[in-house]
Amino acid sequence: MGASTYSRVWEEARGLALTPHQVASPLAGRPYDLRHAAVSLWLNAGVPATEVADRAGHSVDVLLKVYAKCIDGQEATVNQRIEDALRGSDQ
Repeated sequence: MGASTYSRVWEEARGLALTPHQVASPLAGRPYDLRHAAVSLWLNAGVPATEVADRAGHSVDVLLKVYAKCIDGQEATVNQRIEDALRGSDQ
């Protein structure tokens, strides 16, 4: 399937799957956007970078260069993990 055909099919699928407001937004504007959303979700869920990189087909270096800025809101969790490790707790 050629790139232009793929784009037409993608746009048609968006029109069928999304609300008109969503279609007018950049939501899932390109298939890559879904991949980016999945990788960002996995990282924010705490999946180890090595596993995310493997699933996404990246090296860890590339993954962190591209997606590190997408990791958000984990400061309290990370701080607790560090405190637990320093105390020798595995919880």
